[in-house]
Amino acid sequence: MVEAILFASATPVTVGELHARLPHGCDAPAALEQLAKRYDGRGVRVARVGDAWAIRTAADLAFLMTRETVETRKLSRAAVETLAIVAYHQPVTRAEIEEIRGVSVSKGTVEQLMELDWIRLGQRRNTPGRPVTFVVTRGFLDHFGLSSPRDLPGLKELRGAGLLDSSPRPDDVPDTEEDATDDMFERSPPEQEG
Repeated sequence: MVEAILFASATPVTVGELHARLPHGCDAPAALEQLAKRYDGRGVRVARVGDAWAIRTAADLAFLMTRETVETRKLSRAAVETLAIVAYHQPVTRAEIEEIRGVSVSKGTVEQLMELDWIRLGQRRNTPGRPVTFVVTRGFLDHFGLSSPRDLPGLKELRGAGLLDSSPRPDDVPDTEEDATDDMFERSPPEQEG
């Protein structure tokens, strides 16, 4: 029954949701453990996604599921920075994000990250003004193949991959005031005729 629920679900399923669907007395955690062992070394696996579970393609066969498509929109640098700050510093307030980035965070950037289901509102801080915090979602973890935020790459791994460069690249300087907007998505280059 657990296998059928995971197979049919479009989103990861929590143990609580499994217990709500299963007959009284069923042990969902034990069933999940047994399923994970049964699928070990096969084309699919039972994977933990945050506090939920899902059936996913085995990592060594992921290339079979990829499709070559043209990406028309990319996350802007501001959106990537904001997402990274939330992922690594959660729970984090807007003021803390702005302090780390050194610039104000556009309301649209946060809203669009929330629409993508990559960040959500967390609990309010017990400080003056009771600011709301932001945390990453299960959708973020699922998209990046992480079990929990603790699985994010560390400083050493990021440096090794060449992703941490302290000096800004020359092509990151905006040419015009219009290009300097804090939009979530960068504009696609104009199509060339030819």
